[in-house]
Amino acid sequence: MGGGGLPWSPSSGSFVGTLAFLLLSPCPQRALLGAIDVLFLAASLALALCRRGADGASPEKEPLLPSPTPAAPFRTTGRHAVALGASVVTAAASAVLLVLAIFLLPAAGTTPWRVVECAFLVAHFAAHAVAAWTVLALAKRASVAATAHPWHLRVFWIATALGAALFSVSAAVRCADGSPLLPDDVLAFAGLLVSLPLAYIAITTCTAPARDQEDEQDQNPSAAAAATPYVTASFLSRATFSWINPLVSNGHANESLADNDIPPVSPDHRAESAYALLASNWPAAARGWRSPVGVALWLSFWPQFLLIAALGLVQLAAMYVGPSLIDRFVEFIRRGGTPWEGLRLVAILIAGKAVQTLASHHYNFQGQLLGMRIRGALLTALYRKSLRLSTGAARAHGAGAIVNYMQVDASMVSGAMHGLHGLWLMPLQIAVALFLLYAYLGPAVLMTLAVIFAVIVVTAFANKLNLGYQFKFFGARDSRVKALTEMLGNMRVIKLQAWEETFGGKVRELRRAEVGWLKKVILFVCATNVVYSSGPIAMTVLVFGTYLAAGGELDAGKVFTATAFFRMLEGPMSNFPQTIVTSMQAFVSLGRLDKFLADAEIDTTAVERLGSGAAGDEVGVKVQCGVFAWDVQGNNGEEKDVEGEEPVLKGIEVEVRKGELAAVVGAVGSGKSSLLSCIMGEMHKVSGKVSVYGTTACVTQTAWVRNGTIQENILFGQPMHPETYKTVLHACCLQKDLEMMEFGDQTEIGERGINLSGGQKQRIQLARAVYQDCDIYLLDDIFSAVDAHTGSTIFKECLKGLLKNKTVLLVTHQVDFLRNVDTVFVMKNGAIIQSGVYGDLLDSCSDFLALVAAHHSSMEAPGVQGHTVQNTEYSPATVNSKPIKENSNTTAIAPSNEAGSSKLIEEEEKASGQVSWHVYKLYITQAWGWWGVLLILAISVLTEGSRMASNYWLSYETSGGTIFDISMFLGVYASIVSASVVFQFISLLFIAFLGLKSAQAFFGKMFNSILRAPMSFFDTTPSGRILSRVSADQTKIDTALLFYMGIGVSMCISVVSSIAVTCQVAWPSAIAVLPLLLLNIWYRNRYIATSRGLTRLQGVTNAPVIDHLTETILGAPTIRCLGKEDGFYQTNLDRINSNLRMSFHNYAANEWFGFRLELIGTLVLSITAFLMISLPSNFIKKEFVGMSLSYGLSLNSLVYFAISISCMLENDMVSVERVNQYSALPSEAAWAVSDCLPSANWLQRGDIDIKDLEALR
Repeated sequence: MGGGGLPWSPSSGSFVGTLAFLLLSPCPQRALLGAIDVLFLAASLALALCRRGADGASPEKEPLLPSPTPAAPFRTTGRHAVALGASVVTAAASAVLLVLAIFLLPAAGTTPWRVVECAFLVAHFAAHAVAAWTVLALAKRASVAATAHPWHLRVFWIATALGAALFSVSAAVRCADGSPLLPDDVLAFAGLLVSLPLAYIAITTCTAPARDQEDEQDQNPSAAAAATPYVTASFLSRATFSWINPLVSNGHANESLADNDIPPVSPDHRAESAYALLASNWPAAARGWRSPVGVALWLSFWPQFLLIAALGLVQLAAMYVGPSLIDRFVEFIRRGGTPWEGLRLVAILIAGKAVQTLASHHYNFQGQLLGMRIRGALLTALYRKSLRLSTGAARAHGAGAIVNYMQVDASMVSGAMHGLHGLWLMPLQIAVALFLLYAYLGPAVLMTLAVIFAVIVVTAFANKLNLGYQFKFFGARDSRVKALTEMLGNMRVIKLQAWEETFGGKVRELRRAEVGWLKKVILFVCATNVVYSSGPIAMTVLVFGTYLAAGGELDAGKVFTATAFFRMLEGPMSNFPQTIVTSMQAFVSLGRLDKFLADAEIDTTAVERLGSGAAGDEVGVKVQCGVFAWDVQGNNGEEKDVEGEEPVLKGIEVEVRKGELAAVVGAVGSGKSSLLSCIMGEMHKVSGKVSVYGTTACVTQTAWVRNGTIQENILFGQPMHPETYKTVLHACCLQKDLEMMEFGDQTEIGERGINLSGGQKQRIQLARAVYQDCDIYLLDDIFSAVDAHTGSTIFKECLKGLLKNKTVLLVTHQVDFLRNVDTVFVMKNGAIIQSGVYGDLLDSCSDFLALVAAHHSSMEAPGVQGHTVQNTEYSPATVNSKPIKENSNTTAIAPSNEAGSSKLIEEEEKASGQVSWHVYKLYITQAWGWWGVLLILAISVLTEGSRMASNYWLSYETSGGTIFDISMFLGVYASIVSASVVFQFISLLFIAFLGLKSAQAFFGKMFNSILRAPMSFFDTTPSGRILSRVSADQTKIDTALLFYMGIGVSMCISVVSSIAVTCQVAWPSAIAVLPLLLLNIWYRNRYIATSRGLTRLQGVTNAPVIDHLTETILGAPTIRCLGKEDGFYQTNLDRINSNLRMSFHNYAANEWFGFRLELIGTLVLSITAFLMISLPSNFIKKEFVGMSLSYGLSLNSLVYFAISISCMLENDMVSVERVNQYSALPSEAAWAVSDCLPSANWLQRGDIDIKDLEALR
């Protein structure tokens, strides 16, 4: 607590001395920390006075010292408990120190210092006491889970942590200098330990608006109170990732994981929370910003972004500790020293590597966690946008493009978090390495600037070209996915027309264009990788040459310290191209998301929706002076008509009274369906007024049914009322159909109702509309797909029965029903030319008379009886039907489903256990067989061998002293490293294009198999399940897997070579190598089952998100008309959260594994270093110590990355496994049989004879 013994003094007068005194001396430090305390107290007092003067303070504005309310329940979370405990401990410690200062500090001679010290401790005690009271008051609130810590408290915690860090740095410097200041230095380290959790809480505290979170709690109170392992984990458990131990043990014990084995994610990490944050920060004038999505993401997630940046800086600082100690170890072994000096070196090495390990894995985890939250927010925003997208904008984008936004672009943007930090961390890492090299080799290091400048120029030019290739590649991929989406949506028509080869040829052509651009992208990635990885090698040659030419002397310590630093440059310089590519891809994807999310939406104000009693008992639907158009999105964001000329509907005047049945008739293309659309609000209202009095339901002309049971489709979210349900089935003529189905209304409907007839789908959606019990019904040509008898029954039982007191607007071509309607509207060329009752229109409207006459003349045609309707009552065999026996022994063919199951859409096939060796063999031998594998291994061995040769040459030349032939030394070294660069380029290029050839082969086999699959496969398989394989899984095979394969082979060879060199040069390292490998393998075996299961579950839970999106896009008008947006939105949230749950725990498992492996490697390296300093010199050659440590420093990370790459490779091999599942589907008969080909003049005449046909339903 005293002020003596200061190692810094401003008396020198230099700027550095003055700055060191101000920042590193106890007196200025106390003044700085005391100022922070006083400012916090002043801010707390000012806010308390403002709250006291304001009425109805918000939840964040509680009084500074509120009166405790006994009735208020005390609730706390882990964050509040840690914050409260740290604040109480700090305040209590300050109080104890204050008492000691009063009684122990001398009263005479040093009175001013005693007063200052006491004043500082009083301020410190008061500030932390107020902080503790604020946290306690916050914890007493009932809405503690939804309340964030006040901003001034968080700023105070961060500032205090920075001050404690400054205290600790100066204490460490004093200790290293041998002049510690007691007890100040001990208290400084203790203060840092207490303040770090407070800084962490301050940075990571949720910044979502309290009101939004409270609304979320009201809607889902169980979500905020969910006791997830991550939320309930202690600080130490989170720091070491121990909270995921039970899940890893479960996965290892069962060799797989099921969906219910995965714990839920915390409320802050769920999609709804992330989206609420994004929506609250969305720019008010989105079109005024170049990237509104980017702006909203930054405003929403900047605290976590800054936390990741801070972790990156800590990692960067710690990673240079090991290389900096190589020269110290070499000097210690050469000249000897006390055991304490050696132990201090080992302790510093352990501390540096431990901090680096902790910071690096939390840097990775927090980055992945941020990416996951961003992905959840974007997926939710994209789905919500698809529900609100205007008809023209939806048509302009297309379902395939929207699926791609969700599947690819959202993942690309969310996955770019590490890339964005890499854009500044990697150059900073290079700069720090060059600065440290300058300390060892002097001005010769400046030669590296020439290499860096050359590398920047080359890659800048390459990246400019590559950006264009990226745009082209994304566009080609979008076109392919869009074509596949359209093909899958119309597969029945394609099969019936035998158009498979035509559409297949189009998709193959788009795939060839995609692969052409992908080849160029991969070529540039390989070239830039070689340029960056060869940069450190070129630097080494130039720096050593310049240093020797300037008269410098190289020894083992300098050489291997320098090579260790240069090796650290290899990582950022080789990864920087991929970081730039990833960032460019994210930038492109961000632009696409900007365009989509800023596109035109349905105008919810176009239709005035009033209560059923708003207009008395008179009007149900009213349109006045209506002019409407189908809109598209213009270049500048404005809406315009599709044709750019006249609107579709003009001068619309409609009034339908409550309880009235009105019909709309007219020729094809006269605007009848558009009239219903404008009443539903689906069209762009140019002018006029639309009023709807009551709730609405619609039946569209194109039937839309969901994948689910018939009962679920009819209820559509409404509760089951058996009597009403039975009445609706009878009125819609569905009872006979259900009796014929084996499982009745529990029969599952295929995607888009593929296993139902047109009439069945139409009647099911009619039953759905009727069951909703709405006030107004908009029915579009509901009789077009039913026979005359069924149509008459529906008109009588449904329209004139159940809906007799409802307002019904019916579009129809069946003029026989018009006698029984109240009002008929006659349309022509987008206008209502006349309206009235049936008899009056026959006399006064010639167009209506022509329609009736045409109908009657068609009824008089030969062979036509009753109503002329399109009878499409045939139902495919995939509907489960009961066998019906007549006079013959013929029975209906039973469906291929499992007996006793009504489930048509089966659960997606998911392999379990390890990825089969057959899958690996299939991938690596797909292109060139085993010869390709042997060639890759040979080139990789040559690459690694040339690298080892360069290090051996350095060791050999420096082993005998510093006198050697400079020209020969540099010539041989340059030749060896040049050979390694050439081999590396050949290896990368060969692996990349071999992988691309394999990817093309997999796509070809999968696509051909899908194209030749029978129709029953498409009836029972959702299109999202197929699309996830042809888009996300195929993208992994196209881009990620080929690089992982190359990196994996290179890493394994590097591990073997590093072990060999370490054991040969410094044999004590062999003691640590075996435990290192065994422990790593043991951890890998425990980890891989969990990681593999989570990766598979990620893929399985991803397909339902796409299925639901595709289904929503097709049925958006019906969903909006029935007002079911919230229900569909919640279903989407549930599916996204299910996928995020797998991603979150997969990320945590990855870091759990890596953290432990690197800690083991750090321990082994420290043991090796300890043996080097403790064993007699005859056991170790002193000149090889530098080389041994140089390899030892990289050995633990090499082993970790090699095992991690093997795990990532196995996880991504799941994509090969999934694609291969669809490469051997049951196939239809061959297109042509060689010995049964027809003659060239076949089919001159065709007849169809039907004899004794028996058809069963």
